[in-house]
Amino acid sequence: MKKLVFLFLSFTSMTTFAQKAEGLKKFGTIITQQGLKEKLSIIASAEMEGRETASPGQKRAAAYIESQFKRMGLLPGNGDSYQQVYPVYKDVLTEKSLTVNGRSFEWDKDYSFSLQTITSGNYTNVVYAGYGIVDTANGINDYENLDVQGKLVLVSEGSTSSINWIAGDNRAFNANPASPFAKMRNALAKGAAGLFIISSDFPKKTATPTTGNIYTKANTAKGFAMINISKEVGTAILGTTNYTKGSFATQVNLVATKTTENLESSNVVGIIPGTDKKDEYLVLSAHYDHLGKKGDIIWYGADDDGSGTVSVMQMAEAFAAAAKKGQSPRRNIVFIIVSGEEKGLLGSDYYSEHPIFPLDKTTADLNTDMVGRVDTERLTADSLNYLYVIGHDKLSTDLPIINEAANNQSSKLVLDYKFDDPADKQRIYYRSDHYNFAKKGVPVLFFYDGMLLADYHKPTDTIEKINFDLMQRRVLMIYYTAAEIANRDEMLKRDLKLNMPGR
Repeated sequence: MKKLVFLFLSFTSMTTFAQKAEGLKKFGTIITQQGLKEKLSIIASAEMEGRETASPGQKRAAAYIESQFKRMGLLPGNGDSYQQVYPVYKDVLTEKSLTVNGRSFEWDKDYSFSLQTITSGNYTNVVYAGYGIVDTANGINDYENLDVQGKLVLVSEGSTSSINWIAGDNRAFNANPASPFAKMRNALAKGAAGLFIISSDFPKKTATPTTGNIYTKANTAKGFAMINISKEVGTAILGTTNYTKGSFATQVNLVATKTTENLESSNVVGIIPGTDKKDEYLVLSAHYDHLGKKGDIIWYGADDDGSGTVSVMQMAEAFAAAAKKGQSPRRNIVFIIVSGEEKGLLGSDYYSEHPIFPLDKTTADLNTDMVGRVDTERLTADSLNYLYVIGHDKLSTDLPIINEAANNQSSKLVLDYKFDDPADKQRIYYRSDHYNFAKKGVPVLFFYDGMLLADYHKPTDTIEKINFDLMQRRVLMIYYTAAEIANRDEMLKRDLKLNMPGR
C-alpha cells in the first residue's frame, strides 16, 4: 500500500510540475514585436551613445535596464542592488616621441603604436630580420643565423608570396605566421628588446587613438616595444635603402609614457525566486555594451547586442507576469545583462570569478547575443526562419533534447548547429558571454543570428534593420527552453567535456 501511495504521489508530482512548465509557457504571449521594439528603441537610441563600457551612455543604459526590472517586479540580484559593479582600467598616452640618431619623427606621419604593447627604450643595436617570419611548416626562418638577444628587431610588414597575409584580416590575426602578432611572438621568443615593423600605412589617414582599451586585470608583464614605422624611419635606422639582413649600429630613442585611469562598469542583475528548488538557478544572459561614440558617429549596436538585451528583458517581463499570477518557476531565474563584452567578455568574466549565485547550482546559462537580423551569407530558403544554436553538443546531453522540443512546441525554427564545429574558423563558441559560464562547467546554449558581415561592428547597425517578426519567434523559442529547464525535476546533466581547442 505504501509503495502504491508513493508511486501515485510521484506521478501526481511529475504531472503537477509538467503542468507548471506548460502554465509558464502560456505567458509567452507577452513576448511581442511591439514590446521588443519599444525597449530596443531606447537601448539603441542616440541618447545611449553606443553604450561603451565605463562610459556615461553605458551607465544610462544600465539605469534603464534596472528601472525596467523594478517595474516588472524582479528582485534585486545582488543583495539589495540590481547592479554588480566591477573595476575597469584604461591607459592614456601622456607623452610620445621617436628619435633616430638625433632626428625627430612625427606621430601618425612616421610612427604609431598601441598602448597594449609599448614601453620606452633606448637602443643602440638593431637587427634587420626581413619579414620576421618563422614558419617551420614551409621551411621559413627569417631569424636563421641572426643574434637578436637584447636588441631591437626591425622587420618589414607582410610576407613572401608563399604566405598569404591580408592586413586587417582579424579572423586569421593570431594564426597566420605573417601577422603582426606572430612576428611579435617570434621576436619575444628570440629575446629581442623590441620590434619595429616597417609599414606602408603612413602617413595615417585616421588618427591613432591615444587612449587604450578597457581592461580589468592589471598587466604585470614587462613591457615590450612594438611599433609601426614608415619606410623613412626604417631607412634612417639602417642608414641605407638597401635592406639586407644583419646587425646595424644606430641610436634609437623611444618615449612612451602613459597613465592609468581607474573606472568602473556594472552588470545588471534581477531575479525571480523559485519555489521548491530555491537553491538552484537558471541564468538568462546578454550584453548591453557596444562600441560607443567617436566624434559625432555613434555605433548604435541595435543587433549587437541590443537585440539580446531586450530579448532577456522581454523574457523577464513574461516570467514576472507569470509569477504574479501564481506561476513562479521551480528554480530561481537570474537575468544577467552584462557589460564589457566588446572589451573581452569582461563583465561575464567578472561574474564567473565573483559569482553572486553558486555556479555548481546553476543548471544552465542561456545566452542571447544578436537575434534580430539575418545572416547575409545564409543563401538558403530558410533564411527567414532559422537560428544558430551553439553549445548543443557540449557539457550536457540534455541540452539539444530540451531545446529542440521547446522549438517544436513554439516557433518551429530551423536550428543550425554549424558553429559547434570544432573547425569553425570564426571561433564563435568563444566569442560571447556564455563562454565564461562554460569554462566553469555550466551547460550553455548561445543563440545567434550569424550576422558577421553587413553592419557588424559598424555605425549602421541600427534599429530599422531589425526583423522584429523573426526576432519575436526566436525569443519565444528561447523562452520555452528556459521555462522547461526552470521546472525540470533535476538540474541538467554535466556529462560531456568541453573538448575544443583553447581560446
